[in-house]
Amino acid sequence: MLELSGFYYPNRFARSFLLATEAVLTAGGLAAVLSIAELDAYTEQLPSDDLKRQFDFAYLSAINLSLEEMYGTRGGHGMALRIGRTWFTDGLREFGLLAGLADANFQALPLEARAEFGLQALARVFNTYSDQHCAVNSDTDHFYFTVAQSPMTWGRQSERSVCHALVGALQGCLHYASDSHEYHVYEQTCRAVGGSQCVFAINRNPIGQVGRYTGG
Repeated sequence: MLELSGFYYPNRFARSFLLATEAVLTAGGLAAVLSIAELDAYTEQLPSDDLKRQFDFAYLSAINLSLEEMYGTRGGHGMALRIGRTWFTDGLREFGLLAGLADANFQALPLEARAEFGLQALARVFNTYSDQHCAVNSDTDHFYFTVAQSPMTWGRQSERSVCHALVGALQGCLHYASDSHEYHVYEQTCRAVGGSQCVFAINRNPIGQVGRYTGG
């Protein structure tokens, strides 16, 4: 087990993350991941369905590492990506401003505005309820979602970026905010690889769109 970080997700975030893991891997797969991560207690009882900050970032890092040990580096990254998307769809999107992204008035906004607002809403949810501090910036071609301390990187050193679950969550958020468009999201800088923070770059245009999109 990694040394505890002193940074926390609320129990409800952790609960929905573990349920997403179960949805992707089956109950047996979740049990195996938790066993490797030395978190067997959560096999019998998931975190409480409340907003108390009690699920240490080290637990998320251990789960992330366990996926790589079970499925290999590439396979583990793919599983983490799927888990992240499911985590957003089945859990995170019910929080705060994210719950309003399906509203007809919001969907009438230009696509680029919806994508940016969705990212800002997700950042606000993390900033409000957890110790994962996030910010959203942009330039001409990209949005940037910055995470000061990613749970997936706690205590880890790697030759490759490791925050694939967060990439999946960002993809899920953008898919939801844009009414089913897909976006290219990649981790540009990762603390596990030596960066000072984790930075995720998102192309402003959805996959398949050419040029700047300004319509609804």
